[in-house]
Formats: sequence, C-alpha cells, structure tokens
Amino acid sequence: MGSARVVVVIPALNEAASVGDVVRGVPREMPGATVTDVVVVDDGSTDETASIARQAGATVVSHPRNLGSGAAFATGRQAGVDLGAEIICHMDGDGQFDPGDIPALLAPLLDSRADLVTCTRFARKDLEPTMPRVKKWGNRMVTRLVNRSCGGSFTDASCGFRAYTRTTAHQLHGFSKFDYAQETLMRIVSRGLRVAEVPLRVRGVREHGESRIARSVLAYGVRCLCILLLTMRDMHPIRFFAAIGSVFMAAGVFLGAWVLVHWARTGETIPYTSFLTGSALGVMAAILLYVLGLLADMIVRQRAVQEQAIFELRVLKDSLGNSAAAASASRGAGAGGAPGREPGSRASEPRSET
Repeated sequence: MGSARVVVVIPALNEAASVGDVVRGVPREMPGATVTDVVVVDDGSTDETASIARQAGATVVSHPRNLGSGAAFATGRQAGVDLGAEIICHMDGDGQFDPGDIPALLAPLLDSRADLVTCTRFARKDLEPTMPRVKKWGNRMVTRLVNRSCGGSFTDASCGFRAYTRTTAHQLHGFSKFDYAQETLMRIVSRGLRVAEVPLRVRGVREHGESRIARSVLAYGVRCLCILLLTMRDMHPIRFFAAIGSVFMAAGVFLGAWVLVHWARTGETIPYTSFLTGSALGVMAAILLYVLGLLADMIVRQRAVQEQAIFELRVLKDSLGNSAAAASASRGAGAGGAPGREPGSRASEPRSET
C-alpha cells in the first residue's frame, strides 16, 4: 500500500514529566509507513503537559476538563481522521510503552493481516511486566470476561497500545467515557473485523507519578465490570435480559412449587401464603424482562442500521475528498503550478469530540 500515513495519538492527563520524551521517541520513518503527525490529547491536565508536548513537536488537542480515557480515545480517533491518517496508533503518555515498538505493532496492519492490532503484555512469559499481583490478576479476569462475552481469544484486553486502519476508525462509535479498551475489542469482534495481538515488552510500573488504576484497583474493577455488562446489554440484549429474567422466573417457580407441595400434603397454604405473592411477582417480572429483551433487540438492530449508514457516509466523505484532491492536483499540473495535496490527504485541523 506504499508508505502509509500514520498519526500517533497520545492521551495524557498530568503527564508533564514523561510526555515530552514519548513524543520525541516516536519514529517518523519505518518500513512501509511514515508518521506524519503526533497528536497529544490533553484530557484536562493541570500541569504543563500541553506546553511540553507542543515544545516536543506534537499537535495538542485539549479538553476543557477531564472527560475520561474513552472521550480522549474518541477525540484522538477524530483527530487522526481529520489529519488524513491511513493508520491511527494510540499509546499512553506515561512512558510505559516504548515508541520504538510502533513499527512492530503496525506490522500486521501494513501486511493487511488485521484491521486492529493491540499490544499484549501476557502472551509470552519472558515479556510479562513486573506489576502488583492484584493488578495482574485483575487484568486477567477482565480479559476472561471479555473473551466469554464476545467469543474472543485475547490474552490482554486492557492494554492501551493499539492501532487500527482508517476504515476501522470509521466503524468505531460511542464509547464509554472511561475504560474504552474492553468495549472497543468487543464491538470490533462483533462486527467481524480482524484483531491481532502483538507481544511487546511494557513497563509494568510507571516511572513518574502513580497509576490511577493502581490507586483504586477495586473501583477500576467495578467500573470495568459495569462497562462489560452494559456492552453485553447493547450487543446481546435478548441473552442479557433473558438471563436476568430467568433468575426471577426460577425464584417465582420455586416459591410456587413450595406452596403447591405444602398444599398437596396439608390441604392448606398457611404459613406459606405470602409465597404465592412472591411467586406471582417473580413470574411477572420474568415475563416483563423477556419482553424488554425483545424490544431492546429491535433497538439494537435499528442502531446497527444507523451505524452502518454512518460508516457509509464517512467512507463516501473520504471518497469525495479523494476525488476533489485528485481534481485539484490535475488542474494544478495542467496550469503548470504546484501540484495539489496527495489524494486522500486532509488539510483540516483536528477537532475535539467533547
């Protein structure tokens, strides 16, 4: 595909101590690709993150306040598209990922073997980072939940070092404000896109500052679990609501059967008469949840149609932009002037999706 244009996106929150080194460490040339822009998404930092990133040569897109990693991901995705990226690469600004590993990460994309690639910290024992046991255990549990939810076979569902093609970027919609990583993989798999994991060495403990995840592993785990459940609700609503409904149905049937057996033995419902009310409520709640699952499935199908329409509109916009750029280049060459921008390139400034 020639030399692919790559935009590297670095979300950062109060990373003044490390973001400059990360930006400067990004290789500009690599086999099959050229990094045309480095974009730092300043997610409401209160230190000098933005100014240091600019001094290091990055384009900075700032959020007015801390909106979360999911919002930073969406802003970075849009910035990459606006800058004409054929591949968008995300990496954190805390220095835990080595920018020199970007060529290895991008290899499956450049070889057309994947639509999205993600770094894995746990596929190879010799590359596993040193980190607190509870953090490693939490990552493995989240990965297992993601695999069970979407039928994947990932070894690391939480790593923020990943990259994807422009076409894949057009298919990414509506992520949670926080902890987008798992939701991204689940939605990508549900769309039938190809995902590849690349084992890389990652620093397990930050050199500067303290990880917000490590500060509250329990809160992070609860938040991830909530996001996984909500994503399952959106992806498999019938299964989701049927599972909850089945719990109520089982409780209702059990209470009703208990009273029925007692009545068959004694000829009366006392002292379990109140169980009849619980049984009726349980069965009614189950039926309502089953119906809710059917309605939610209809909504999800409609959303899928809308997302496909958005994807096709984005692709059409790209196609029209390519045609306009090609026509401009042709006119410029015919007039003996300077050629226009290369087809597919974009001159617009990145904009923030806040």
